[in-house]
Amino acid sequence: MALARENVQDYPRPPALERVDMQIAGEIAGEVLFDVPAAWRVLETHHAPTYYLPLDAFPEGALTPTGRQTFCEWKGRAAYFDLTLGGRRVSDAAWTYPEPTRTFAALKDHVSIYAHALDRITVDGVPVTPQPGDFYGGWVTPNLDGIVKGGPGTEWW
Repeated sequence: MALARENVQDYPRPPALERVDMQIAGEIAGEVLFDVPAAWRVLETHHAPTYYLPLDAFPEGALTPTGRQTFCEWKGRAAYFDLTLGGRRVSDAAWTYPEPTRTFAALKDHVSIYAHALDRITVDGVPVTPQPGDFYGGWVTPNLDGIVKGGPGTEWW
């Protein structure tokens, strides 16, 4: 299936939260980590979309809370997880907002994952690549136009 063309420079700031009815799947070490028919995504200027999946979409024991926390001015305090599946462990590979702000309340009990932590992620069957850099967690798909933030020289836009 082809995803509609989108320009990341047209995404809003502050970011928007959008429900998407698309099959979202991810694999690591040859095992399915998640496969859901819908998700939430956050859209922010110059960022690839960040997808949030229900916590219960992950196999039991795949996500282990860590002590890492960060703060987003829009969504609130984030808590991180290590990912373990198929004999592989990736530190701080996923995050959640345990008490998101009112605007992002739908993200409670949802998890986003860094695309670089998985071997394969698809959005409606379309392969995902990680957003450039190691700070942002967006998922880049071939339908995105514009300059995606995260590469060298774009961190402070």
